Amino acid sequence: MLRLVSSSMVPPAPRPCDSCPYRRDVPSGVWSFEEYEKLRNYDAPTYAQPTSLWQCHQTDAGSDHRRLCAGWVGCHGGDHLLALRLALAEGRICADILRAAADFISPVPLFASASDAANHGQAEITEPGEAARRVIAKVTQSRQDLLGS
Repeated sequence: MLRLVSSSMVPPAPRPCDSCPYRRDVPSGVWSFEEYEKLRNYDAPTYAQPTSLWQCHQTDAGSDHRRLCAGWVGCHGGDHLLALRLALAEGRICADILRAAADFISPVPLFASASDAANHGQAEITEPGEAARRVIAKVTQSRQDLLGS
C-alpha cells in the first residue's frame, strides 16, 4: 500500500536557531515556563515519550513551512524520538526527513538533556535579562501567531 505524506514538515535547519531552548548560549527566560516544561518529557525512554513532533520556535505553529527543531533532534538523537518514529509510520513525515533527523549533528553546543535545557531556561523566567529580552523581541517580530494576529 502506498502511503502519501501530506505533511509540510521539513528536516531540521543546519544549525539550531538563535532562540532554540536547547542551545547552551541562548539566554534564560526567553520562552514561557510551560514551553520549557514540555522539553522534559523527551528525556524519557523512547516508549514513554510524547508523540508530538517538536517544531522550530522560529516558525508559526500553523505555517506551511514547518521545520523540525534542530536542537530537539540534536539533543535527543533522531533515532531515539518516539514522535519521529510514529510520524513516519503515520505518513506525517517521509523517510528522508527521519534520516536527516537521525543524522543531524549540531554545530553549536547543546544541553546534554532536555531537563538541563529546561532548568536553564526557567532560571530567569520571572526576570529575563537584557539578552533574553532582545531574543524575545526578535522572535515576536517573526512569529505572527504569538501576536494574536
